[in-house]
Amino acid sequence: MLRAMLRLTDLRKSFGSVTAVDGLSLDVRRGEVFGLLGPNGAGKSTTIGMAVGLVAPDSGDVEIEGAGSPTTPAARRHLGVAPQALALYEELTAEENLRFFGSLYGLSGSALVARVDDSLRMVGLEARRHDRVKTYSGGMKRRINLAAAMVHDPPVLLLDEPTAGVDPQSRNNLLDVVRQLAAAGKTVVYTTHYMEEASKLCDRIAIMDHGKVIAQGTVAELTSRFGGKSVVTVTRGENAHERIETDAPVREIERVMAGGGVTNVRVDQPDLETVFLSLTGRSLRDG
Repeated sequence: MLRAMLRLTDLRKSFGSVTAVDGLSLDVRRGEVFGLLGPNGAGKSTTIGMAVGLVAPDSGDVEIEGAGSPTTPAARRHLGVAPQALALYEELTAEENLRFFGSLYGLSGSALVARVDDSLRMVGLEARRHDRVKTYSGGMKRRINLAAAMVHDPPVLLLDEPTAGVDPQSRNNLLDVVRQLAAAGKTVVYTTHYMEEASKLCDRIAIMDHGKVIAQGTVAELTSRFGGKSVVTVTRGENAHERIETDAPVREIERVMAGGGVTNVRVDQPDLETVFLSLTGRSLRDG
């Protein structure tokens, strides 16, 4: 088994009477994209804050493999963070932003130039490197936000809703960059509300609610354990619909087709969204 690059052990954090994170433990392995999912108020942002050393836990530990706690500047150099709230200087150009952030991590000279060039190339913004960020579209800002997180070539990246509100082309670029990072051995923690995106991208997923991890595993494992049965919807005529829950949809389709009179059959199989709603409920969360 690959060793954990980021280890969270029994983390707890309260804000007054509100418990944001309640005994959370996670091991994120080298070279994997680890999805952290949960409804609003589940504790994801607080968890990310503790993982990067911005929020002090009431108890528990965070350890970066080979570097120790992110409360130390030396350990934080091992982390790259792309926050949901864009962390960019809009009056500066893309290149100036990356040169500034790279210099904060001790890069200078030719090493800094090379890392800025590589980061701009990965997010497809080489041609716009000299334009001020305030002139960028929302998708372009998300891409340079990711570039700023990876300019110092950290082994661990924490990406909080990195594709929120972007156009399809920018989303495709961002997902490709994350795949490239993982293929290069980087460890990526990825939070998102897009279930299809998480299904395609993440090697393993943890679902949080009320400050706890309530389920963890691969998409296949989660779907098998919590997704429920497939649903076969059979139409006879124009308006006669029959809805059948089954563990064997192919066999059920063969049975109903043998009876004749079927004009349409649809199969809905459980997916990550089914699992998410089953575990966290269908009621709206606004905070």
